Amino acid sequence: MIKLVKAKLSDIPQMQALVVNEVKDGVILNRSEDEVATNIRSYVLAKDKNKIIGYTALHVHSKRLAEIRSLIVHEKYRGKNIGQKLVEFTLKEAKELGIEEDVLVLTYLPLFFEKLGFVEINKELIPEHKIWADCIKCIHFPVCNEVALIYKIVSN
Repeated sequence: MIKLVKAKLSDIPQMQALVVNEVKDGVILNRSEDEVATNIRSYVLAKDKNKIIGYTALHVHSKRLAEIRSLIVHEKYRGKNIGQKLVEFTLKEAKELGIEEDVLVLTYLPLFFEKLGFVEINKELIPEHKIWADCIKCIHFPVCNEVALIYKIVSN
């Protein structure tokens, strides 16, 4: 049975191993073990017994904006709604944290996110600090083919 759990520091080696090929291909941004450790509270894992089979992170930029980062599901487990469950978990977490407006994602799979209620936006609308903090580290910068999408948080 697959369960979603918050990441622990002891999970980092397995997390890093899961994204090796995607980092090499430039699909996921390389993050050092120290960077993952610094942000460990933002990660949620999908586990099959003790094996990490997927994860993502919710990075808070401000009280108005958060971002879903590094969504990955092991190839053998794709097509089983695990990615959807991870995204839904992070959206719920964004609401619980009090994110007031939007959750951003940059992706090569826009249709996946559109099915979950995200809407494509012009990349020029992405906050400049995001570009200089993360995008500049990407092997594709400055010619980026990722699509920017926003999920609007609905206040209760």
